[in-house]
Amino acid sequence: MRKFGVLLISHGSRSESWVKLVEETVERAEWPADLPKFCSFLELVEGRLIQDGIDALEARGVTDLLVVPLFVSSGSTHLDEIRWALGAQAEPSRETDLKKFRVQARVHFGEPIDDDPAIARILWEKLRRVSRDPAREVLLLVGHGSAEREFHRRWRSGMRRLAERVQALGGFAASDIAMLLPNQIPCKMKLWQRRRPDCTPVVAPLFLSEGYFTQSVIPERLKGFDYRYGGEALLPHDGVTQWLERQVSRLAERAMISNV
Repeated sequence: MRKFGVLLISHGSRSESWVKLVEETVERAEWPADLPKFCSFLELVEGRLIQDGIDALEARGVTDLLVVPLFVSSGSTHLDEIRWALGAQAEPSRETDLKKFRVQARVHFGEPIDDDPAIARILWEKLRRVSRDPAREVLLLVGHGSAEREFHRRWRSGMRRLAERVQALGGFAASDIAMLLPNQIPCKMKLWQRRRPDCTPVVAPLFLSEGYFTQSVIPERLKGFDYRYGGEALLPHDGVTQWLERQVSRLAERAMISNV
């Protein structure tokens, strides 16, 4: 007899408020009462690590793990490591210190946020608070990114599609992306100063929650430029909870069809 359980995975933080924000988002998610769930973290949260989640769910008789990665991009190196450590891919794409997890249940691994339309709507909703005239503004979507070629490509691909979705929703004159790599943000700002001097950049952070990167790093790299920036991350927002619900539903349907 198969029994499904949901394993939510996010990065983790030393900040209790960061952890609480993720946990509250997961707790608000609605799915069948007989579907157990565990909100786990890659690191830094004692007693709530991925192995803790696997053990807790298997102890409840779970035979099939529906794994939902609460990460913003397929380009996350951590996501690649986790997928391998859970046995969802044959080899990691890069060297890793992560060890294989002890897991007996079947693993059904979901997808990160990438360019999900619901996330585009969240970004636009938050941008509306600082945008004044989208037809005379350029959207610049800023994410963490990666310097490693393949992961950089995955970040670019998902972010570009997401930026295009937000551009269409908001009616911006143009859209672009930048990562937190040296000089990318100022280079993109200079590019749009030349290309569209009639437009003001509106900068949107692509981060799960607010913190050092959204409050310090991005504003520091924007110094000296004319721009608009609200600094709001994706959480808190009910749209992320709804995204989780859809991911679980899709994973369960896929697992049932595959009948692994």
